Amino acid sequence: MTSAGGLRRRLAYFGTPTMAVEPLRALVAAGHDIAIVITRPDTRRGRGGETSPSPVKAAALELGLEVSHVVDDVLGRGVELGVVVAYGQLIRPHVLAEVPMVNLHFSLLPRWRGAAPVERAILAGDTETGVCLMRLEEGLDTGPVLDTVRVPIGASTTADELRRDLVRVGSEMLVRDLAADLPAAVAQHGEPTYAAKLTADDLHIDWSSGADRVVRVVRLGGAWTTFRGKRLKVLDAEVAAAPGHGVFEGVRMRRVQPEGKGPMAYDDWLRGVRPTVDERFE
Repeated sequence: MTSAGGLRRRLAYFGTPTMAVEPLRALVAAGHDIAIVITRPDTRRGRGGETSPSPVKAAALELGLEVSHVVDDVLGRGVELGVVVAYGQLIRPHVLAEVPMVNLHFSLLPRWRGAAPVERAILAGDTETGVCLMRLEEGLDTGPVLDTVRVPIGASTTADELRRDLVRVGSEMLVRDLAADLPAAVAQHGEPTYAAKLTADDLHIDWSSGADRVVRVVRLGGAWTTFRGKRLKVLDAEVAAAPGHGVFEGVRMRRVQPEGKGPMAYDDWLRGVRPTVDERFE
């Protein structure tokens, strides 16, 4: 169907985390008919057996949309196109054979295919990333690219800040591209790199790796070290211009969170623990 605002399509939406919520809302606001939303099953929290819906499920129910955890429920609904945004699971060939799909991926493909493209781009020291709208294939982020928006990565940009920027421009691109005939698909070119999911070890600060690397880990969120056998989260830090108070291995600590306590200024933490001259982070 076409209106003054462009095509209105019958869509299925596949997504799970918070970063997939804004694109869903944007498609609904643009007037598309969302036949069904497919998301990952509810997750357990605590020991009481209670479960929590994914952010996409919560948003979809708020919008009055039908939700399922079963991929095959998309079949037989007359869906024109499936839209995949950080769904977190490969879609099997028999579904792709019936429902053509596009995937909004948060990197400049083929660089950083996989689960954690935003974090891996920062960790590698990339100065630019972007969003690709691609045709979905059986392989992991291997499909031809329909459209791309490039986004710079600042020297102090955090993963949360970059994710917000990418989601915003990606949502705008998605709505723009679905309002008309889709752009011509172009095969990916270049050497692929893979964005493996982050582990706790990836976020453990290696103080011997150099100040630039340490600060990049902090920018991911969740960085940690240990002091006197207890975990200390490092919430904010910068490369030090010169040695001085609060500088460790070329890094100026600004905000930390001790185990079992709330966030605090690094100087306040330092006054409380009163480290000796030979004590070190590990």
